[in-house]
Amino acid sequence: MGGDRAVRVIGLISGTSMDAVDVAVGDFALDGPTVVLEPVAHGEHPFPADLRTPPAGARDVCALDTRLGQVFAEAARPHRADLVASLGQTAHHWVRDGRCLGTLQVGHPAWIAEATGLPVVADFRVRDVAAGGQGAPLASTLDALWLAGLPGAVALNLGGIANITRITPGGVVACDTGPGNALLDAAMTALSGGLRRQDTDGGFAARGRVRAELLDRLLADPYYALPAPKSTGKEHFDLAYLERVSAGLTMPAEDLLATLTELTARTVADGCAGASTVIGSGGGMRNPVLVDSLRRRVPLRRSDDLGLPADGKEAYLAALLGFLTWHGLPANVPAATGAAGPRVLGSITPGRGPLRLPAPVGGPVTGLRIGGHRARA
Repeated sequence: MGGDRAVRVIGLISGTSMDAVDVAVGDFALDGPTVVLEPVAHGEHPFPADLRTPPAGARDVCALDTRLGQVFAEAARPHRADLVASLGQTAHHWVRDGRCLGTLQVGHPAWIAEATGLPVVADFRVRDVAAGGQGAPLASTLDALWLAGLPGAVALNLGGIANITRITPGGVVACDTGPGNALLDAAMTALSGGLRRQDTDGGFAARGRVRAELLDRLLADPYYALPAPKSTGKEHFDLAYLERVSAGLTMPAEDLLATLTELTARTVADGCAGASTVIGSGGGMRNPVLVDSLRRRVPLRRSDDLGLPADGKEAYLAALLGFLTWHGLPANVPAATGAAGPRVLGSITPGRGPLRLPAPVGGPVTGLRIGGHRARA
């Protein structure tokens, strides 16, 4: 495997919290079986408030797919690159009895290709699902390569749904642990009449106390007892779910937020039990109450300490997946998703010129190096 010139990739994703479109630009190259990533820039693009309403029918899905494609195009257009990779916005993740039957990401890549003139790799999850996998967490691809030399480490992403990747002597284990920010955001949105979408800096939770009866009801959800690999989404952990679980209980908003914060910390810590180090990223790392609660339970560090910006990690993941697909390399970890085997993921939408793919790489990649940083304890 050779050291071809660097490929500059724009990575795009709108996470389950739907608070912004995350954008990251990175230079990727191969150094033997190691992918080398030089982060260039990362940031956020505003997410239109009117697109947060769940679609009610085919017309709404079409409009959402189109409008989000245009929003992603606006986020990518200011940056110069060779390639765009978009994880899109998950509109629905169809799980029944622990098996993922289908998944739908919207934000059509044709709009991105038209606006930027660049080829776009997108729709990564569905091929893994077609191969019997969960289609998630695809963060396990980045984590398994990045932390390959750090046995006992766990990578944690605190998005709307929290997910972990554990590096063990027997291989990689990954799953969604449950709600990260999803229930917190749903509760805050409902309590404020839509004026606030999150408990900024954990302000409400910090003033409340954990209510044991509600916490016990929440922890009794059968999802937590399922073995990995497993995945979930806001189809399950949403406001309607919270209203059902809390029926008959009354409490101040502060206590509700404190209890939901405790739920996230408890279920994440359970998934990370025994870890030598937990490397956190995602929007939940901005919540000091949640972070403090986790630090009391697990040896938590920020991904920034290892060269990967915590706020940009998922967008860099999208860019990595695009780079792997572009070179004909598998981009899933079957042990983490449950797929029948490694698969080249995604579909490619040509840019303004003829589509010219590089020669396929003749072997699997086994590691990821972030610039001059190497993952070490």
